[in-house]
Amino acid sequence: MDSATPPPPRRSVPTLTSQIARAGRAKVVALGREREFVGDLYVRAMALKWRHLILGFSISFIAFNLLFAFFYWIKPGSLGDGNRGDATSYLDAFFFSVQTVATIGYGVIFPKTLYANLLVTIEIMSGVLGLAMVTGLMFARFSRPTARIMFSKVAVISPYDGVPTLMFRAANERHNLILEAHVRMVLTRFETSSEGRVMRRFRDLRVERQDNLTFILTWTVMHRIDETSPLYGLSPEEIANSDAEIIVVMTGTDESFSQPVYARHGYSATDIVFDSDFVDILDVADDGTRTINYGRFHDVEPFGPVSAE
Repeated sequence: MDSATPPPPRRSVPTLTSQIARAGRAKVVALGREREFVGDLYVRAMALKWRHLILGFSISFIAFNLLFAFFYWIKPGSLGDGNRGDATSYLDAFFFSVQTVATIGYGVIFPKTLYANLLVTIEIMSGVLGLAMVTGLMFARFSRPTARIMFSKVAVISPYDGVPTLMFRAANERHNLILEAHVRMVLTRFETSSEGRVMRRFRDLRVERQDNLTFILTWTVMHRIDETSPLYGLSPEEIANSDAEIIVVMTGTDESFSQPVYARHGYSATDIVFDSDFVDILDVADDGTRTINYGRFHDVEPFGPVSAE
């Protein structure tokens, strides 16, 4: 039996950690358990994008009315038309259903039989319940506080005070106050134990300034790669071969909402640029106004000594 330590597996697709850090969710196929779609319907709806949520509501609304219109239509004489006597077309039944569930009540088309009135009762009960659920969902999504934090597309490693330092930039795009902002960095990589077992481990990366009392514009987050750092002594090739990723989570209290807000981001090994520094984006205009150039927010330049001129 070969006793050589097996190399860590190469990544062929983005890892779950990377997907969650960047998008907030990961595509996972769960095997061996029953799906709880109805029980998690609210959570699924809260996680949908707005366009998907609106599209789903529109399709459900039309399908709901098409179904009840069918029940009105299959019973001739159920609906009356104040202008023509009986409403006999499927289109009449559909628009009557829409008016009923929306409680518009134009009065042109109306139920004539006990069968139709019973259907109206069931439809109104179902429609009011559905609209209440949709209203609550929409309010929950609109009232949920969110942070508009921009993270630099890359992180850089360059000397700072003579010590190699990992750095990335964050910016508060709203330019309002995020009070007591706190940032945490975690390194995740494959490591091989003394028994030859390969496991993905998580190591905290100490941040030089972990808290920002008033986060308004930009924040350069720094981690010194000294003897206590999990990155100490690792070459670019070793970082890439171990499938290293850096996960960033930022929290704080948004002054506009007076509620906690969260932001997250992830940097893979290919997102780390060595021996480079970020381009300066802060400046002062001729009239004394402070400016920030987001067009250069992600730009880096080769590291070099600062000119004294």
